[in-house]
Amino acid sequence: MKYLRMALPAAFGLLLFLSACKTGKEYQRPQLTLPEHFNNTISFADTASIADIPWNDFFTDNGLSALITKGLAYNQDLLMAINRMDIAQQQAKQAKLLQLPQLNFQATGQYTRLSGNSLNGLSTNTFLGSNHIENYQAILTLSWEADIWGKIRRQKEATLAEYLKSTEAVKAVQTQLVAEIARQYYNLLMLDRQLDITQKNLALADSFLKATRLLKDAGMVNELAVQQAESQKEATAILLPEIEKNILLQENALQVLTGQLPGSIARNSSLSQASLKEELSTGLPSAMVSRRPDVREAEMALVAANARVGVAQANMYPALNITAGGGLESFKASNWFNIPGSLFGLAAGTVAQPVFQRRQLKTQFEIAKIQREQSVNQFRKVVLVAVGEVSNALIKIDKLKTEQVTAGKRVAVLQKAVSNANMLFKNGMADYLEVITAQGNLLQSELDQATIKKEQLNAVIELYRSLGGGWK
Repeated sequence: MKYLRMALPAAFGLLLFLSACKTGKEYQRPQLTLPEHFNNTISFADTASIADIPWNDFFTDNGLSALITKGLAYNQDLLMAINRMDIAQQQAKQAKLLQLPQLNFQATGQYTRLSGNSLNGLSTNTFLGSNHIENYQAILTLSWEADIWGKIRRQKEATLAEYLKSTEAVKAVQTQLVAEIARQYYNLLMLDRQLDITQKNLALADSFLKATRLLKDAGMVNELAVQQAESQKEATAILLPEIEKNILLQENALQVLTGQLPGSIARNSSLSQASLKEELSTGLPSAMVSRRPDVREAEMALVAANARVGVAQANMYPALNITAGGGLESFKASNWFNIPGSLFGLAAGTVAQPVFQRRQLKTQFEIAKIQREQSVNQFRKVVLVAVGEVSNALIKIDKLKTEQVTAGKRVAVLQKAVSNANMLFKNGMADYLEVITAQGNLLQSELDQATIKKEQLNAVIELYRSLGGGWK
């Protein structure tokens, strides 16, 4: 008894010591190759970033804000991502309790009638004076695995990382959704602008056709001039149904994106009125890594993979399981709850060491290490893609600004050219082909100008998204 009292504290101390052990490596972020600054031709190399601006402050157009709000509430992809996050949250709640013991209660009643001609029946009848046996039991059992190698802690770590990964996935879907709604909205405004341009050019072509007919009646031009003028008008007119079709399709796409049935989109602004932030601070690349949701999602996947390596390693070591129980048991229902007569108890401890599992545990451990390396490579890839997207957006913003200036000058020149060509044609000093060419060039240049304006807006949206903006 003396030795038992001395052994119990020693065993308890050893158990505490072993419980402090933890298999696997603690997570450390892999080294990343990042530039000191982004391409700062139009950005500011400081810690501030437009990604820190909430989306409803970044997009100030009321119509666009309403669409984004609706999309965040009803978009199916976002709702499914939230469902996955809710599932992970429930798993995380369970993981917080993994180190606690399991407690179960069971109550059973059994009646067995033995054969009077059997050995058991004859023996029972001799000793109990009856050929049947009754047994009633109520038991409360407790089982607990000592987390000697940190396996349970690693399981908990992996589950919590999966939950954080799911929350970042929701943010990533939201950034994509906000950017996509904005892109499609500005594409709709561009189509509105192109429709307006085409209608004005159609009216201009119609005026030229009427003037050409008058000149033919006066004998100043021939029938070929009238035919060419009419052909130019029809070439412009054929653009209208194509643009109108694209407008209706774009409206339907926006409605579906925001979780609504196809239909028209109300808008009170135009492409010429559309504008976004002019001071486009990008911040530092290292800050983007910690801010962008898909990068954080990839990092949480790496944290989970690292923890699973520890779990796989701990599975190869001995496991200590402790079981205890107690309750009431009786051969007669009338004595079932007779205390203390019906009381019983049990306690057991088991140490299980895997010996030969046909290399199953070793294989699982090696696979977990390879999967961790996969997660490292995936994390670095996501970071590399993110830096590339920011750089590409900055280049587009810079070059599109130059394109827009050039397109504006070209439109101004062609507007004057069309006016002068019409005047010279009416006075017989210019050929009708010169007028038709000038009108065609003006139509195309104005359509191109609207496209460039839309691409400028898209480039700013892409910069905002690629920096991690849109989820706040």
